Amino acid sequence: MRLSELTTPGRASAAAAAIALIAFLPATAHAAAPRTAQDTACGVLAPGASATAEAAVAAACSQIGVWYSWGGGHGATPGATYGYYDGSDPDSLHDNERKGFDCSGLMRYAYYRATGRDLLNGTADDQYHSTQAAARFQASQGTAPLVPGDLMFWGSGHVHHVAMYLGAGQMVEAYESGTHIRVAPVRTGGDYAGAIRVNPSGTPVPPPADGGSTFETWGTGVRTHATPSVRSAVVDTFAGPSQVSVQCQEHAETVTAEGYTNDIWSRLADGSWLTNIYIKGPAELPGIPDCGGDTPAPPGGGSTAFRTWGTGVRTHSEPNVNAGVVDYFPQPTTVNVVCQAHAQTVTAEGYTNDAWSKLTNGAWMTNIYIQGPAWLPGVATC
Repeated sequence: MRLSELTTPGRASAAAAAIALIAFLPATAHAAAPRTAQDTACGVLAPGASATAEAAVAAACSQIGVWYSWGGGHGATPGATYGYYDGSDPDSLHDNERKGFDCSGLMRYAYYRATGRDLLNGTADDQYHSTQAAARFQASQGTAPLVPGDLMFWGSGHVHHVAMYLGAGQMVEAYESGTHIRVAPVRTGGDYAGAIRVNPSGTPVPPPADGGSTFETWGTGVRTHATPSVRSAVVDTFAGPSQVSVQCQEHAETVTAEGYTNDIWSRLADGSWLTNIYIKGPAELPGIPDCGGDTPAPPGGGSTAFRTWGTGVRTHSEPNVNAGVVDYFPQPTTVNVVCQAHAQTVTAEGYTNDAWSKLTNGAWMTNIYIQGPAWLPGVATC
């Protein structure tokens, strides 16, 4: 069993970029596993918790069934992210294909949702020593003084795991690679190190409007527009960092600002548009669908148009999942295939295939995510 974590939150994003693989969650951003009878009991199971702690419990329990992903949850804004292979545990080999949380990422997200403040941005060890602790409890005290929402820690010398107490001898946790976020009986033996109660101040983050996803902006004097163009009418101005609910995104006017250049814009819940330059996260926001404004280029250069399937599908600079990521398709789209070749064998979504297609932009994509047989009919060999 491995319950180790990142040394710093930044390692997650850096390693994810270096070891980018194909995302193979086909249905939703979190691809939750079926709930069990025990999972449905996730919630506040004892009295005494503050309103903030109850909100944190609700946020953690909302992620039941989401993948454990090593390094997951440590993006610019608290929330599920792709993890990465830690280099030592074979169970984590596919974590950079799984959008989810590691143990501290889940706790960070839960209290962000409960307070509107990023109180727990760090590893399990960082959280154990957090200045946001309103109370601390020794391992020898067991669970007697705990109330729902308290954070429980494990580790001798260096803390390597954290979970959230629910009451009635139960806790919710992101356990280890290869598992999903779950409810489990508390474990106060072994290297159990004790618990903390998190500062209950702050205001809960409202749920995203109209099915959107919450992101955080950065910068001052940031404007939203009536259309995805800086020349269109200004709809709103954010004096400082603000939360926005993103509905979808698309390629539109290219913008250069703050040393960045990006042509991707996000449509917000009020119908206005914001360049992704001012939204914390990668240039193309993960898990956000296309607005439908992108028009695929017509087949050319002897290419053939095919349709992809699945969500979060990536193309690569070489026919290898370890090669650099060229593009990211948040939802099914049309691609123009020039030729195909046998290369690295990929296993995903229950399929195994060594056929890769070369697209008109020179990128490669495993045929697993192209609708049709394993070897595409009528397409030449590269």
